[in-house]
Formats: sequence, structure tokens, C-alpha cells
Amino acid sequence: MARRRSRLPPRRLATTDTEDQAALNAAEEAEPETGPLRRCIVTRERLPKEQMIRFVVAPDGMLVPDLAAKLPGRGMWLSASGDVLEAADEDEASGDLEQGAEGQGPQGARQKRRQQGNVDRRLVRAFARAARGPVAVPPDLGSRLQSALVQRIAELLGLARRAGQAVAGFERAREHLRNSGARLVLQAKDGSAAERARFLSGAPSGMKVFDPLAGQALGRVFGRDYVVHVAVAPGKLADGLAIEAGRLAGLRSRPTRAMESERTTERATAPVNTVLGANGYT
Repeated sequence: MARRRSRLPPRRLATTDTEDQAALNAAEEAEPETGPLRRCIVTRERLPKEQMIRFVVAPDGMLVPDLAAKLPGRGMWLSASGDVLEAADEDEASGDLEQGAEGQGPQGARQKRRQQGNVDRRLVRAFARAARGPVAVPPDLGSRLQSALVQRIAELLGLARRAGQAVAGFERAREHLRNSGARLVLQAKDGSAAERARFLSGAPSGMKVFDPLAGQALGRVFGRDYVVHVAVAPGKLADGLAIEAGRLAGLRSRPTRAMESERTTERATAPVNTVLGANGYT
């Protein structure tokens, strides 16, 4: 007697958590570049694009930071945060420790890699996943971004000075603050803490204050040897300066671990799109 075969529906293979996450990441990365928010390829958070940096991949596979958000191609967005651009990977630190990296432990291993300019492997993987292919990530990406932002801020500030929207010096800038004619205050990052605090004692509540440049760099914009205090009048240039200075402050921040070296130089950078006009200002 023939046995009756069961006609149960075919059993569906369950997907793994990794596959589900990969599908979710792919769907998120396919989001169109519209609206005020963008998704960070590392943290997966959606943030205002003014707090992020756009990247594209050049035809040769090199990663190109697009500060002006103008370059053609599929954009990849990264939070402007030092922790996201962290150069040291805990897994790499553990491996170096096992190999006895100069006998200095994880901290010494991380410092050694920072000096060598190694980029975090998780960051390379995130860019490759977002680009759906291999990407050449500059090993000193964090330093390049900071240098490019320093240059961009100096250029915007120069435009504001020539337009009569930025004044420098303790007395002149303080007068603008007292007359509520300032939208933004820039101070030398290497200026006296006591003098900076005294200057801000007369600032209106809620005034935005940043310290993106050193005193000599601020001085060059105004044709002086050294400047500590700058007041910028309301307008598109002030808004642009606030955005770029905020990005730079985010990259310099160290929420959990140090990013690279403490110093940021103003050397020439690799291909970086810094055309004035990003975020709606010119």
C-alpha cells in the first residue's frame, strides 16, 4: 500500500540577524538626498545635514570629501564628530597589545597608529558598504577634514570682513556685542582664557561663540599679527561661519577617545570640494 505523502508547504529558511541588518542598511543607504536630514553611514543616525559632511567616490575609487555638498554622484554622509572619525580601533589595539607594541599597552598602541596615520577599519568598511564597492580612504582623513574646514572658515571670514560684516579687536567687537549688532563671535583658540571670558561677559544671552582658528590665523584675515576677538554681523556669511565652525568643533571633540593628533595644521589638503556656496550661502 502506497504511503500518502504529506503536502505541507515548504519550510521557509529563517534569515539571520546579520542578513536582516544588511538589508536594513542597504535600504537606508538608498534613501534619496532630499529634505533637511541625512543618515550617518557609521552611527545610522539621521541628523541635520549642517552637522554632517558629504563624501563621494571619484572615478579612480578615491574618497573625496565634499564640504560644499555640490559634487555629482551618490553622496555618503558622515557625522561631523571626532568619535565617528576615531582613528583607533579597539580590536587593532588589542592585537597590537598582544604583539607587545613598545610595551605601552592599548594607549601606546593607539598613539603609535595615530602617528602613522592609520584610519579606523570600521570607517573603511562603512564607506565600502555605502559605496557598494571598494573605496580608497585617505589614512589621515580626520586631519584633512579639519585643515579644509580651517581654510574654509578663513575664506568666509575674509568675505565677511570685506563686506563690512566682521570687526576685530576687543573694543570694536565688544561694541558690536553691546549694540546687539553681532550674530556670531569667533575667538582665538590659543587666546587667554581670562581675556576671552572678560570679553564675553557683555555678550547677549544665546550668542554663538566658536574658537576655530588660532590668533595668528585670525590676524591674517584682518591684516594684523594677532587677533583674539571677532564679531560677525547677522547674515548668510555669519550663518555659514556658524555651520563650518560647528562642524570643526565637532571633529575636534573627543567624546570617548582621542581622534588623531591634538594639532591641526593649515597645510594643503587632498581633493576636497570647498567651493563657497554650500548650505545655501554665498
